Amino acid sequence: MATSVAGAKPRRRARGPESRLALVRRARRMNRILAETYPDAHCELNFADPFQLLVATVLSAQTTDVRVNMVTPALFARYPTPEDMAAADPEELEKLIQSTGFFRSKARNLLGLAAGLRDRFGGEVPRTLEELVTLPGVGRKTANVVLGNAFDVPGITVDTHFGRLARRFGWTTETDPAKVEHEIAELIPRREWTILSHRMIWHGRRICHARRPACGVCPLARLCPSFGEGPTDEETARKLVRTGPFS
Repeated sequence: MATSVAGAKPRRRARGPESRLALVRRARRMNRILAETYPDAHCELNFADPFQLLVATVLSAQTTDVRVNMVTPALFARYPTPEDMAAADPEELEKLIQSTGFFRSKARNLLGLAAGLRDRFGGEVPRTLEELVTLPGVGRKTANVVLGNAFDVPGITVDTHFGRLARRFGWTTETDPAKVEHEIAELIPRREWTILSHRMIWHGRRICHARRPACGVCPLARLCPSFGEGPTDEETARKLVRTGPFS
């Protein structure tokens, strides 16, 4: 992961608002730099099929991928199919997922989505956003994770990292995830949506932190209008870089 930008200076922005063309070019250049920085970016939830990814993504709300990956092996061994999970004893299911937090509501959602898959979709995870969001506990973010990583259908996953970075980068001023998704979709080619999501999440976890971004070692420093929100000297910034696991 290339991170060094010793001596980086804040990007000199032209006076007045950035033109639409300039914004598109800057956003795409930043995406290319992220691609070079994180060539191995991928979904950090472990899964073997679309059902497992759907369940893991629902469980990932308000917890870490590391925690979910600790829970899912036993969960999927006990309930390998939607039919099995739909018939689960609620208390047993809650016990298996308790460490992910909010386990009672998550258990209700898992029982509901499993029953929905069984009863409405023949036990198969649907391949459209419109169908996925009809399942309990599944919003646009979860649906896009599943579509992009299980079915290769491009989608933008606006989690807390993605939204924070998109605003810091000056790509959007929106805070509503659906509006952020719409605005970024107009900047970045559709074929890049899923992998962009991973790159943004990886960058947010490793360098562009919420409280103290490691600006002094950020490969995007010269293109970022928020350069300087964190330490700009390389030595201090390098101490802030995280490499995982993200527990």
